[in-house]
Amino acid sequence: MNVQERRRDRGPKGRSLDDDAFADVQALLGTLPRRRDLLIEYLHLIQDRYGCLSARHLRALAEAMRLSQAEVYEVASFYDHFDVVKEGEAEPAPLTIRVCDSISCMLAGAERLFSELASAVDPAAIRVVRAPCMGRCAGAPAVRIGDREVDHASAEHLLTMALAGETRVMLPAYANLDVYRASGGYDLLQKVLSGLYPAETLITTMQDAGLRGLGGAGFSAGKKWEIVRSFPAPRLMTINGDEGEPGTFKDRYYLETDPHRTLEGALIAAWAVGAERIYFYMRDEYPAVLNILRNEIAALETAKLTKPGFIELRRGAGAYICGEESAMLESIEGKRGLPRNRPPYIAEVGLFGQPTLNHNVETLWWVRDIVEKGAAWFAGLGKPDHPGVRSWSVSGRVRNPGVKLAAAGVTVRELIELCGGMREGHVFKAYLPGGASGGILPASMGDIPLDFGGKLAKHGAFVGSHAVVVFSEHDSAKAATLNLLKFFKHESCGQCTPCREGTGKMVSLLQTQGSLDERALRDLETVMRDASICGLGQAAPNPLNHLLTHFREDL
Repeated sequence: MNVQERRRDRGPKGRSLDDDAFADVQALLGTLPRRRDLLIEYLHLIQDRYGCLSARHLRALAEAMRLSQAEVYEVASFYDHFDVVKEGEAEPAPLTIRVCDSISCMLAGAERLFSELASAVDPAAIRVVRAPCMGRCAGAPAVRIGDREVDHASAEHLLTMALAGETRVMLPAYANLDVYRASGGYDLLQKVLSGLYPAETLITTMQDAGLRGLGGAGFSAGKKWEIVRSFPAPRLMTINGDEGEPGTFKDRYYLETDPHRTLEGALIAAWAVGAERIYFYMRDEYPAVLNILRNEIAALETAKLTKPGFIELRRGAGAYICGEESAMLESIEGKRGLPRNRPPYIAEVGLFGQPTLNHNVETLWWVRDIVEKGAAWFAGLGKPDHPGVRSWSVSGRVRNPGVKLAAAGVTVRELIELCGGMREGHVFKAYLPGGASGGILPASMGDIPLDFGGKLAKHGAFVGSHAVVVFSEHDSAKAATLNLLKFFKHESCGQCTPCREGTGKMVSLLQTQGSLDERALRDLETVMRDASICGLGQAAPNPLNHLLTHFREDL
């Protein structure tokens, strides 16, 4: 069917099809399958090639995939990294500089850097925008210039890079497949596939080790394998690499240094539950990681350690909500990342309606060590009543921020010591125990064991993704809370009213001059916790609750 026949087939309604745009899209897609779940991947292809998503290209993509224009537009406009350009609008500048304005970068002067850049560039040539956490909190303020990530950035250096065209992604030194195999990598996988470790043994080992989901929820990994395996095949597996919680960067660190440890753990987990395919969902804010994974998954296939297509890499598009597991599944299916109502849980009805095992990067990173060294080894690394060891993303006013390996149940004071203490001229005042969602606690609570549940939960806080941000007496708890609430307001998916309206209202009330309307704020908090569909709306009031409870002097 040619273009004219397509037009007659569709009738006169809607935006007309541009022949050149249709040819552009067809050339980009080539022989790729026109499957609905690949919509976001194809939007990336257009954005990468043309720098934006024009109305005519969106219309052409809808035609090529036999989808409605509304369906394509609603997906494209949902994700922050897609620049949708309507008819008559100017296209964005050829180069974009993204300045992280998340909490750790705020402390490091990101707002000043943004202002300096915005006033120094030609907006027709360079666009400067604020961006959420880039997972480079140890190098704050963090900036992404094109696809080049820059730590401890200065305006002068960034402008020099821009003029020199230094905007391409740079890969860090990491253990590739050859290096990983030289140290025994994938030997365990071969033993598992040969039947040396039955699935039941692996599941018991994970449970005895006390390995938990380290993306935020903390559910028992072994129990999750057991539950997914109990449902009839076919089953699938997903890896949640959408590490968007402000202050969190441990998964990026592991994938930029030793990616195959996570990949081998994933292949073992997939075998244990009988998953037919793995979908690796990685956030678009990590261009280096995306390149590493593409290279190393291809290397695995070439080495015949996995079948072609068994691990399918999917690229996020800038949506914090897709860190929620069911929203991530919706995104993998090519839709807006809207959380699903539960039950059913994804272990029973998950990706494409099939039972699905979902894990985050660090959880899988530990699988090989636990099986090779034993459950008792891993459990013994923790403190009493807190089995296991964790990777802590520590940033803020500490001397040496970074990923710190420490026991479950460690205290923030101990983590500060692991970071070499507080920066010179700074005195410990407060901390986030678990990123933006975990709340903000005063230094007087610095000896509470950091782990899932326990004393931390009694104070209305949680460890979540193990992102610890440390504040000093130079910092305002109110300013920090406002930064976190603005983040939640921006990242709310908008599906449910309590979260969509509540986050915005909290921001406006907190910004009101004069005395706060605390009654209204507390009412909002109750409604959001009780009626929001997912954890974003339920946890967003945590920092506000702690501000009103522990930091009255900062109001």
